[in-house]
Amino acid sequence: MKLKIGLPKGSLQEATFELFKKAGFDFHVSVRSYEPTVDDPELEPWLIRPQEIPRYVQDGILDVGISGKDWIEDNGVNVVEVADLTYSKATRNPVRVVLAVQESSPVQSVRDLQGKRIATEYVRLTERYLRQHDVQATVEFSWGACEVKVPVLADAIVVNTETGSSLRAHNLRVVDTLLVSTPRLIANQQAWQDPWKREKTENIAMLLTAALNAGVLVGLKMNVERSNLPRVLEVLPALKNPTISPLSDEGWVAVETILEQKLVRELIPQLKRAGAQGIVEYPLNKVIY
Repeated sequence: MKLKIGLPKGSLQEATFELFKKAGFDFHVSVRSYEPTVDDPELEPWLIRPQEIPRYVQDGILDVGISGKDWIEDNGVNVVEVADLTYSKATRNPVRVVLAVQESSPVQSVRDLQGKRIATEYVRLTERYLRQHDVQATVEFSWGACEVKVPVLADAIVVNTETGSSLRAHNLRVVDTLLVSTPRLIANQQAWQDPWKREKTENIAMLLTAALNAGVLVGLKMNVERSNLPRVLEVLPALKNPTISPLSDEGWVAVETILEQKLVRELIPQLKRAGAQGIVEYPLNKVIY
């Protein structure tokens, strides 16, 4: 038996492959291929535009897939959201789907778009948003490059942004945020009821989440003279209590812990001053809570 899995082709592709590699799955694909290979014989991967993956999962063409919450909402599909995977093409920040206009536009809120024209890839999501605000406007599908369409071809756009750099580069101003989106591992309803497919999917979700957890953490180990141990423990944060192990010299112990990588540069000098020696920092592949 195989699990048919859809992986996002395009801007999120490399970040997705890298995450799977950290989780233990090695995917490869040629430049023009839509059928990657993977070192797990129980997986049948397909490389598909993330806009389409939710629909293929809902219809059972795929058992599971990874797509953004934005495209899940835009498609309005009935799928199982198995895991929220906080990663993106450039950062670990979520993507925002925003309504934007030219900086000089008089539009200050969505209500100012009554009777106007909006260009977007998110047609259904935008139409629902307008209905919620009782605004009637023309929503036209855009094949991309929405930023260049205002103000001549459209009065406003609805686009996704990770850093906001493209909006700023085109002198655009955000009017409202429709949705905050992160990639999700989703499953077909029938596949989720199949014991083998569900267990396989849950295993993948666990490993992907563990790889993401490890991305912001490091391990730290050191040797500490017993007399200095209280001072070191006062300095040392941890997910739980640090592991303390005796050494061959009874006057010394080994201390090991896991902590956020951003804390290390401040922490290591403090640990050294508290009496820690042989301090070693090492990367982590997976952390399961």
